[in-house]
Amino acid sequence: MSAFNDIDPRLRQNLLTLFTAGLFFWSSMASLLPTLPLYVEDIGASKQQIGVVMGSFAIGLLLCRPQLGQLADKRSRKLVLIIGALVAAIAPLGYAVVKSIPLLMALRAFHGISLAAFTTGYSTLVTDLAPSEKRGEIVGYMSLVNPIGMAIGPALGGYLQSEYGYLPLFLFSTISALLCLTCVYQVFCPVVAKKTYATGEDISLWKILLSPRIRIPTLVMFLVGLAFGTLSTFVPLFIKSIKIDLNAGLFYSTAAITSFSSRLVMGRISDRIGRGLFVTIGIVCYSISMFLLWQADSKASFLLAALIEGVGGGLMIPSIVTMMADRSQPQERGRVFALCVGGFDVGIAIAGPILGSVAEKLGYRDMFGFASFLTFVAIFIFMTQSSKSIRTSFNFALGRGKDVYAITE
Repeated sequence: MSAFNDIDPRLRQNLLTLFTAGLFFWSSMASLLPTLPLYVEDIGASKQQIGVVMGSFAIGLLLCRPQLGQLADKRSRKLVLIIGALVAAIAPLGYAVVKSIPLLMALRAFHGISLAAFTTGYSTLVTDLAPSEKRGEIVGYMSLVNPIGMAIGPALGGYLQSEYGYLPLFLFSTISALLCLTCVYQVFCPVVAKKTYATGEDISLWKILLSPRIRIPTLVMFLVGLAFGTLSTFVPLFIKSIKIDLNAGLFYSTAAITSFSSRLVMGRISDRIGRGLFVTIGIVCYSISMFLLWQADSKASFLLAALIEGVGGGLMIPSIVTMMADRSQPQERGRVFALCVGGFDVGIAIAGPILGSVAEKLGYRDMFGFASFLTFVAIFIFMTQSSKSIRTSFNFALGRGKDVYAITE
């Protein structure tokens, strides 16, 4: 990780503290990934109700992420991180006592605020610190908190739930979030970041969203969010419905391992050849993974789908985050991240209730086939619309051309 050698020691320590906070945060969130749908099913919910409850998580994301992006720009990245960690600590305690479907929907929406706040503050602060010439590499390394947390969280969550029940699971999630909060309080916001809050222009959120530099990545994130929301909500139930002897936590942990590996490679290379190629490969991997789930009938097929999905997430998400940093000024960066990643949130929000209805009528298997089609549409849009013309878009998407929307610093 030679990119860190030229960073001031205080900033290097700051990044390490921030990384540790992110690790605890994602462990807290991911511990509920394979278990919460089962909890909702155990209290008597139908397939569609499970989708609605899980999809309600994105309501908090959608309602709060734009405002949290503005807060990050105008006040403090650290304040937004604190909000995210606090909500992540409180919500699991609510799951331990709530048995009503409407109340679970409200609690999931509240829990969604944590992801909106933490990911916005984290991504914005990391890109504040990273030199532009090494931005892809540093963002890639710092984004490793996601796959590491996704490797630890589901495995521990699945184990705690199967061996001891739901209460120890929810307590683990809360304790992890409190450890995250402890680390966040030690994070130092550098002077360069503080200046951006004071000098930021009051740019309309709609004006930012509708600009061509932001609109297409947001649409791509929306379509991939539909696929990811389907995967995160229904894989445990699909495995259970076809009686495959596989711990759903192992599916997510497998995806996390390949996501980790791909992020190690992506950042440094993307600094040399651009972000577009990695976005394209990432979406293709998502499409293949959904197709494999459509055909899955064994442990091996599920794990292969997980391996490929992990590569897709490890390449696409950090590449788009870095691309948004390239395309934005520091004083608008929090809002740009909030809006672009908000497309992902909308996809997750729709995936639960809408594709839950598809699963109700056609079954889980055909639902994943439909998700594969959606990601194929995302590939087509990115390869033809990501730049100022079809030709330049195609070149950028294949790593053969520069990003014409990138801002030179």
